[in-house]
Amino acid sequence: MLLFGLLLLTSALAGQRHGTQAESNLSSKFQYSSNKEQNGVQDPQHERIITVSTNGSIHSPRFPHTYPRNMVLVWRLVAAEENVWIQLTFDERFGLEDPEDDICKYDFVEVEEPSDGTILGRWCGSGTVPGKQISKGNQIRIRFVSDEYFPSEPGFCIHYNIVVPILKATRDQSYPGEQFTEAVSPSVLPPSALPLDLLNNAVTAFSTLEDLIRYLEPDRWQLDLEDLYRPTWQLLGKAFVFGRKSRVVDLNLLKEEVRLYSCTPRNFSVSIREELKRTDTIFWPGCLLVKRCGGNCACCLHNCHECQCVPSKVTKKYHEVLQLRPKSGVRGLHKSLTDVALEHHEECDCVCRGHTGG
Repeated sequence: MLLFGLLLLTSALAGQRHGTQAESNLSSKFQYSSNKEQNGVQDPQHERIITVSTNGSIHSPRFPHTYPRNMVLVWRLVAAEENVWIQLTFDERFGLEDPEDDICKYDFVEVEEPSDGTILGRWCGSGTVPGKQISKGNQIRIRFVSDEYFPSEPGFCIHYNIVVPILKATRDQSYPGEQFTEAVSPSVLPPSALPLDLLNNAVTAFSTLEDLIRYLEPDRWQLDLEDLYRPTWQLLGKAFVFGRKSRVVDLNLLKEEVRLYSCTPRNFSVSIREELKRTDTIFWPGCLLVKRCGGNCACCLHNCHECQCVPSKVTKKYHEVLQLRPKSGVRGLHKSLTDVALEHHEECDCVCRGHTGG
């Protein structure tokens, strides 16, 4: 009987410890969520500024697969033009950690209006896809948070595009002779109604001819694509005359060649002594290959007089080389293997000359 009593007491204590541990884990999850909230959208350490001059998209890491845990990512979209708005459209593939009591506490994506700090919406789960969001000005901020528990898939993808306000002329009743314009509603105008500069930026940004035609004629783009390459016997182009009428893929290759040989990272040989400014040391090999931005910006999307190719993402990589240094006080060289850190440009971008900051 005594032995049976001891067994019961041991089981009860183990259960209490297990319950305490479970409660502690749950409490830590709530506490973790609270700590995440304190980071806020304004955390500059995680904010990435994206200049919006045409259509684009942002997404959770690894989309459409399971996103990582313990992340705070913030994007601030800034339109290149001042008098336009930005529209956000969520991809139909949407799924984050489910809410608790209909509140997105743990993993979520939210949209903020930077002009007044208003949160336009916060979403999680996978029941419904969030609706379209439109900024009040030419900026909008998006924040994605994941905690250390239960990541989901596919995450999210948000497509953004420029919205041109419809302007209406009105008269102030207090001043009958005065007339002014006001924005009455946002409207995603068809490409034919866009200002020429905005349309040019939009057309330039497409990477394939199919996507471009789909943008210009969303309802009949396939027919237009076929018509584009159907012979017109009244007026034959030079490509027909010389037997060189090409299909869509050739134009896509032309576009890709321009991208590859414009503002992109490419191999450059650099002198280690010049890079490190170490004239007192000899390195072997004396030169190394690094990735540096090169090429021109003939198709720059920014409205400025002159664009230049600059690095938008720089990393340091270490290279092991032979180092030769004169011995102090005696003849000879001190030889050793050493790691030298050289800058590599991972990503490049065309920006207006004189404005190289992010």
